[in-house]
Amino acid sequence: MKTIKAIKDDNERSARHQLIEELFNDFYSSRRRIYWMNFIRGVFFGLGSIIGGTIVVAIIVWFLSQFTNIFPETGAYVNQITNSIQQK
Repeated sequence: MKTIKAIKDDNERSARHQLIEELFNDFYSSRRRIYWMNFIRGVFFGLGSIIGGTIVVAIIVWFLSQFTNIFPETGAYVNQITNSIQQK
């Protein structure tokens, strides 16, 4: 037998589920709109990933280039990467 607290939790969960379903149905009334919004979201996600990745790689290369004089073994490798990036 369920306790009053369990019944109350089930009712709240059911009410939340219905509210989320109503909000989803109100906002996404047509499949075309859903597909269009997901396409735009995907384009911006891809663009942001590319820009973010470029910034992270640039920071890493810059950081490693600061140590070319301290660590000569890695300095040649970092200089090669830097020259490769500057040529393109």
